[in-house]
Amino acid sequence: MNDKPVLDSDGKAQSTSAETQGQAALATITSGARRLREALGRVIVGQNEAIDLALVTLLAGGHALIEGVPGVGKTLLVKALARAVAGEFQRIQFTPDLMPADITGTSVFDLKTQEFRLVRGPIFTNFLLADEINRAPAKTQSALLEAMQERQVTIDRETCALPPVFIVFATQNPIEHQGTYPLPEAQKDRFLLKIRMGYPAVEDENELARLVAEGEAPERRLAEDLRAPVLQPGELEQVARGDGARARQRGHKQLHRQSGSADTAARRRLGWRRAESNARVTVGIAGACCARRTRFHAARRR
Repeated sequence: MNDKPVLDSDGKAQSTSAETQGQAALATITSGARRLREALGRVIVGQNEAIDLALVTLLAGGHALIEGVPGVGKTLLVKALARAVAGEFQRIQFTPDLMPADITGTSVFDLKTQEFRLVRGPIFTNFLLADEINRAPAKTQSALLEAMQERQVTIDRETCALPPVFIVFATQNPIEHQGTYPLPEAQKDRFLLKIRMGYPAVEDENELARLVAEGEAPERRLAEDLRAPVLQPGELEQVARGDGARARQRGHKQLHRQSGSADTAARRRLGWRRAESNARVTVGIAGACCARRTRFHAARRR
């Protein structure tokens, strides 16, 4: 049977109306992203690629791992993004003695009511900055796994939902490795992408020096230029839950139509996984053979 478009009372196809709404939602998202990029560009100097990737993380509803040396504006980027979209911002400094309850929260006994009450931790926010996440052990890092994947937190067998807009930006120093713990593979999988922030170019450093000399440091610009948010409080939730999600779905369908069938993409991913697995096996065999040769020659010297 041939599928016919469903007509409304005016005799117009409903698919046309849905397409019009989709185009309007996409135009709204594009306009908001452009305004956000301009506002962040006035605060963050010389990190245009990092700004674009942070906006991608926001619009895609994922999480990002920011890697860079100290002093390049990692914390400032996340703080400016949260203020630009009227979102709540929390920062956690990860240390070796940090406990999971310090992130999620715990139940505290109230002497007045003689009952336990839940004290929520800093994870209940819109934008969470996990600063130097690799300085905490795996037990503490695992406190973010459920929150990043399922958007909920379990505290004392009680499940609490996180806000509709919940994004984790974690930072780590790629140079200093003393006293750090590598991120587990399960936690790396929770991040949508990695944002590498290096030193700015010479022209951008001169611009920063000029701004600081004139009393227009990035921190002051953050307080003045982003005093009023670029997006209103309701617009961010609308993008994350409603029109933004539908626009992303339509973009995914269009991407599949342009790049070929989903079977082709799956076969490519399977080929990459096999190549990666073969590379690991080859490295493992080569390392074992090298160790055996070393022990053999050492025995002969004796």
